[in-house]
Amino acid sequence: MSRQSEAELDAAGITDPGLRAAYAESRELNSSHGRTYFLATRLLSPDRRPAIHALYGFARLADEIVDDLGDGRSAAARGAALEDLGIDLVSAFSGGPSTSPVVRAVADTVRRYGIDQRLFSPFLTSMRMDTHVTDYPTSADLDRYVYGSAAVIGLQVLPVLGSPDPEAAAPRAATLGVAFQLTNFLRDIGEDLDRDRVYLPADELAAFGVDRELLQHCRRTRRTDPRLRRALAHLVARTRATYRRAEPGIALLAPESRDCVRCAFVLYGGILDEIVAADYDVLHHRARVPKARRLAVAAPALAHAVWTRKIGKSDR
Repeated sequence: MSRQSEAELDAAGITDPGLRAAYAESRELNSSHGRTYFLATRLLSPDRRPAIHALYGFARLADEIVDDLGDGRSAAARGAALEDLGIDLVSAFSGGPSTSPVVRAVADTVRRYGIDQRLFSPFLTSMRMDTHVTDYPTSADLDRYVYGSAAVIGLQVLPVLGSPDPEAAAPRAATLGVAFQLTNFLRDIGEDLDRDRVYLPADELAAFGVDRELLQHCRRTRRTDPRLRRALAHLVARTRATYRRAEPGIALLAPESRDCVRCAFVLYGGILDEIVAADYDVLHHRARVPKARRLAVAAPALAHAVWTRKIGKSDR
């Protein structure tokens, strides 16, 4: 366990050795697989970070069940594994034993922050959809999936971030979760095609003359058809509108959490900028925000976050 991880767990008052190891495993999942989220989380006060790592770790655990196609498991086996994960989570919620350290950590986080346990059911429902749903005919169909895969994540995280008006902040937090997810969909079209999935509404693609066959042709030939560029431009614009709807929610968070969320907001939105800059060539390489830009955003935000924490302490 790193010194940084130990310091965060100390700040959060997590003393049980087994629980500390469980949180450390969640932190490692976040640092390895969610670089943008992990960077933004560094802007939170240390005591809040383990909870965010736990929530991310649980989501990643479910993602790996449905997305790791190299393990040879069938769709039915993946569905069964998700069912087992859900049973394990319910057991941990009730104080029972858990077979997964990550599940133990997230159950502890739920208890510490009073997170609504019911938010995990729609998440697992959407994950189960990934075992058999490969297309979304309409935006309404995709919205049903995204509610469980993204909106509820924003709602899970909100109690950790804190807000003087949680009722007003909740819809914005859910919308920001959706914005992040829609960005992922646009960034990962090629990888998702390789998993036989398309997370773009077929009716909106069809309006530009795009279908799965054209997507596969572009992936295979490494060329971006003009029709696809127009469709992606439309979807990028729609995703930017989602960010705009979510943005007022940042001011509704606890002051010491705003820099973290603002950083994630800017960096994830920056992925859309990279997609546009690449002329919508997303089927052949992954759009990433350059490290220099990530640091340029994070460094002043970190300084402001530290200042905000000091001011907050002096006011107590």
